[in-house]
Amino acid sequence: MIFDSHSHYDDEAFDEDRDELLSSMASKGVGDIVCAAASWDSLKKIKNLCEKYPFLHPTYGIHPENVDELTPERRPVLEEMIKTLSPVAIGEIGLDYYYDTSTKEAQKEIFIYQLELAKKYDLPVIVHSREATMDTLNIIKEHTPQKKGVIHCFSSSLEIAKEYVKMGFYIGVGGVITFKNSKTLKEVTKGIPLSSILIETDCPYLAPVPFRGKRNDSSYLTYVAEEIASLKEITSEEVIKETERNARTLFNL
Repeated sequence: MIFDSHSHYDDEAFDEDRDELLSSMASKGVGDIVCAAASWDSLKKIKNLCEKYPFLHPTYGIHPENVDELTPERRPVLEEMIKTLSPVAIGEIGLDYYYDTSTKEAQKEIFIYQLELAKKYDLPVIVHSREATMDTLNIIKEHTPQKKGVIHCFSSSLEIAKEYVKMGFYIGVGGVITFKNSKTLKEVTKGIPLSSILIETDCPYLAPVPFRGKRNDSSYLTYVAEEIASLKEITSEEVIKETERNARTLFNL
């Protein structure tokens, strides 16, 4: 079964048909799905959603664009959720220097804080890194969780990917791999072992070709698997089977 290692089904893009869509996943070959938190409001939404659907698995964390939401008063609340609600990872955390929503210093401080939570509660991390390649890598090297994690929506070079793989991290590959201009990601995917790859949607974003620009969902991962299979010269069934095994290993499922 397809294992979607990164989704946002709490997003308002799914408000009109969320239950119908999620109820159809098994019939479309989708098994488990990780639902990644990103904002303070998303924490409770994801908790409720994952309680309703057993094949959805929560992660708790604050996205770098929203680090200002994680005030000192809220940190104990986040930690209590992590301690008591059995998330499969801490995430989505990291650095994003593309948007000027918070200072680099604030992002780094919250990133390190959440990496340390992952170490404290023996959980992997889901890492977002945009235009912050070396800062992300250097911070992770200094604060590496025992359970490692995945570099979500990977957008750096093959050299950086190999650095992460050497450290024991997985590389998240999604719909971008099907884009014509995704030369670097194709090179990365060909250059690292399948045993270090997870497939992900980041839905409702980044739908693969032929749905590019439309709302994404986990069933579209068949197109991602087919592209990886083509690059690796194997079958898409092998890709789906191996990436599911990888995800179950990382998230302890």
